[in-house]
Amino acid sequence: MKLSTRSRYGLKAVVDLAVYEGEAPVTLSALAGMQGVSEAYLEQLLRALRRAGIVETVRGAAGGYRLSCAPEALDVGRVLAALEGSTAVVDCVGTGDACCENACTCSARPLFLKLQSRINDVLRDTTIADLASDYIEQKRRIEHAKGLS
Repeated sequence: MKLSTRSRYGLKAVVDLAVYEGEAPVTLSALAGMQGVSEAYLEQLLRALRRAGIVETVRGAAGGYRLSCAPEALDVGRVLAALEGSTAVVDCVGTGDACCENACTCSARPLFLKLQSRINDVLRDTTIADLASDYIEQKRRIEHAKGLS
């Protein structure tokens, strides 16, 4: 499974919102700056995340974006599904009718099903809080290393 640019930037934006959880809403321009992408592109991603109930907007002078729920309650699979629609490694293991005519006799399908199951487990078991915590720790180690040099 290869994640699209859309998923990578969307997931990173959600993690950034989690890092700043409890503070003022994060503006679109600040998020775009953190990601190094255009505001127009990031706005498309945030729109999809808002429709999925993952982020919400706050209007006004101090407005911006924030998570709609606690980062601990939000798993990576939900975020990627909102951005991609499907996280299937191949069509025949996804949901819906998209399956090839050889699914019943495909010698590789058991492998694809096993891969999909493991991927689903990881996406479901990894929360946005986990990623935010890892990111904060990574930044702390980098800053510490800079201080040593």
